[in-house]
Amino acid sequence: MMTDQAEALRRMVTESTPTPAPGSAPGSVPGNPGTPGNPGSSSGSGPTMAAGTGSVLGSHASAAVSAGHRSPPLAGQSRIVSVTSPLRGQTLARVVAITSGKGGVGKSSMAVNLAIRLAQMGRRVILVDADLGTANADVLCNLAPSASLAHVVAGRKTIGQILIDAPGGFRLLPGASGLSQIAALGELERVRLVEQLRQLEEQADLLIFDTGAGVSPNVLSFVAAADQQLVVTTPEPTAITDAYAVIKSVYRRRPDADFRILVNMVRSSDEAIAVFTRLDAVCRRFLKLTPRFAGHVMLDARVSLAVRRRVPFVLENPRCEASLCIGQLAHRMDRHAAEPRDMGIWHRLTHWWIDKRNPLV
Repeated sequence: MMTDQAEALRRMVTESTPTPAPGSAPGSVPGNPGTPGNPGSSSGSGPTMAAGTGSVLGSHASAAVSAGHRSPPLAGQSRIVSVTSPLRGQTLARVVAITSGKGGVGKSSMAVNLAIRLAQMGRRVILVDADLGTANADVLCNLAPSASLAHVVAGRKTIGQILIDAPGGFRLLPGASGLSQIAALGELERVRLVEQLRQLEEQADLLIFDTGAGVSPNVLSFVAAADQQLVVTTPEPTAITDAYAVIKSVYRRRPDADFRILVNMVRSSDEAIAVFTRLDAVCRRFLKLTPRFAGHVMLDARVSLAVRRRVPFVLENPRCEASLCIGQLAHRMDRHAAEPRDMGIWHRLTHWWIDKRNPLV
């Protein structure tokens, strides 16, 4: 079975890409009627465009913590011993996890620039740099935070003390290197981190998690716990293959995950459609899963220049092709940003991170 999957995927990613249609507009999506940048396309000739975020979330569970664990309390707070529930009827943020199968596909840049566009549209946005091994969202924003998630895990800072304002109007929760082995933390430390992160749902309309690349347990936990899973890939065969690996791994944890595919660094909308079609075919054949097409971002030299200058490209070149594509993605995501949820992300993180010998109440 594995051999069949690998062989099928290799064939699909090595097929030739169709010639781009003349006059393709940045951000246009062939075959999707009413899509920004491509009004009047005929229906039924292209992939389904993701119109908004996925399944709704909302109530929390509490986790009992065994009394035998001992760990210092958070700075300025009493010891945390449980994951608490929000007030009844409280509006919780929608959570989007941005992930990829391999590094170098522009995942963090997409996360930062998408957060800016959504903030400019009036949404309260918090970007969580959840790449616990090689966090770099602060670098892309030319920020130098004095504290990070490492301080929260150690109990020296609270979430509120490390949140910082970022360019474009969103808030950033800086990640840190050296936290890749979350599973090695004690149970109380994991409860502490979940309890602190849970507070973010009450402070924002949208939480964007910039996860690490690959299929490590930490990456999969963050991705599977989100409302929507935005998988970033490029036309490179290795990027497509690794994107499928992430989708397959998350699907095993959460079969109802809402996968959206964002194809970065494309030369035309046709190239993006071709990449999505190959990935969609493999998912349908082997997982009986139908991901949705989130859109694409054009290959643009001004993006690389902005990265070197440590300025988000939607701020430095708001009218370049890549910025227009990000703007269209933001508008699609914003349509359902304020919908209520019936389960919170921290319910799932509690289930996967906290020792299962302690029952969820």
